[in-house]
Order: sequence, then structure tokens, then C-alpha cells
Amino acid sequence: VTLWVFIGIEGASVFSGRAERRKDIAMATLLGFFTCLALYALVSLLSLGILSQPELAALKNPSMAGVLEAVVGPWGAILINIALVVSVVGAFLSWTLLAAEIPHVAAKDGTMPKFFGRESERGVPSTSLLITNLLVQAFLVITLFAQSTYQALFYIASAAILVPYIFSGAYAAKLALTGESYGNSEQRAGPLFAGLLATVYGLWLVYAAGPAYLFMCAILYAPGILFFIWARRETNQRIFHPAEAALAAALA
Repeated sequence: VTLWVFIGIEGASVFSGRAERRKDIAMATLLGFFTCLALYALVSLLSLGILSQPELAALKNPSMAGVLEAVVGPWGAILINIALVVSVVGAFLSWTLLAAEIPHVAAKDGTMPKFFGRESERGVPSTSLLITNLLVQAFLVITLFAQSTYQALFYIASAAILVPYIFSGAYAAKLALTGESYGNSEQRAGPLFAGLLATVYGLWLVYAAGPAYLFMCAILYAPGILFFIWARRETNQRIFHPAEAALAAALA
């Protein structure tokens, strides 16, 4: 659940190519992380000072509405419900853009087929936006058939995000070790530590979560192999290097 709370803090880096100043990306990421951490800690701890644990467990969703209602009265619950609607709408808009931007950037890099890189007259990744939203709607329809389906997708999504997080941390550590994109050795100690810490923490989370949901994620990752082959053929590159072939075989 804690991992689920922090999914998306990397969103600013996804749109880094559209930023006027690269410094703003790091600042936005740090502000997002610490703001989310502070809110999560305050809501979790302060609630225990208002209601007992059994009372908190008995609250209906959103539970924060019941907590604030106990403090200020009925209008507190109304305020939280309104804030929840605003939050959901904001999250929907941001995740719609985030999901479309990732394959769009990958297409520009040659990792995904070129059609994902198509843009409208205003620079909107139209094809990527359409495909990702169709997939989102398909998953939403699936969740209607059983309550357990939503819970399963919840855990699968949390496990699935660990893979790119681990690789991102490992790549950051690799850049710091080799000195790529760094001016001098003094600037590399902090990023190296952060990259190694992120990698180790990600591996520990995979171990703690267990392999079951990670193996289920392979079902979602496997179709990506077809897009990868498609993109390599479009750019006349070798489809698989030995390590890539081994990984593709493991997923398949």
C-alpha cells in the first residue's frame, strides 16, 4: 500500500523533454516526494490521536471524511468528499497524460514503433493518447466483473512498477560509476549513493512482495516484445542482443 501511494512521483521526469529548465524537474520530483510523504505520515499519525484503532477500522471510505467529521462536524466529511472528487479528477488527467507520454517518448527514441510518435497540430501525442486510453478503459471494464479483480490489478500494478524503478536506479548508478553526463568525480558521489540505494531497496521490495505478482506482470510485459521487434525492424537494427534475447525468452 505504501508503494502504491508513491507511484507517480517520477512523473515530472517523464515530461522533462518539455521543460524549459531541467532544474525544475529535480525540484518538482523532490517536492512531490516529500509532500506526499508528509501528508501520508500526518494523516496516518494524527488520525490515531482522534479515533481509536477499532473506530478507524470501522470507518467507510473515504475514512478521512469520518476522521474530520469527528473533529469539526458534518461539514468536515463534505469537505473531504469534495476534495476527493477534485483529487480523482486531477489524478485522472495527470495519469492520462503520463501514460500517453511514455510510449510517445519511447517512439521518438526508436524503442517503440513510430506510430506512437505521431502528434497532432498542437504537438499532442494523439496516437499514443488513443491507444493508452483504450487500454485503460478495457481494464476498467474488467474490474466490473468482480471485486477481487480490482484488488488483483492493484497488487499487479504495484509489482509492475518495481521493475522500471529497479532498472532506473541501476542505470543512475551506472552513469555515476562511468562518469557519463558528469563533469567531475565530486558530483558523482551523491547520485551513485542514491542509485545504489534505489536499486537495493527495489530488490528488497520485490523480495518482500513475493514472486507471484511479479510473474503475473510478465503477462503484461510480454506483448511489449512484439512492439520492440517492430521498432527494431523499422530502424533496421539487430532485433535482439544476447542479453535481450534471454530476457525476452524468460518473459515469453
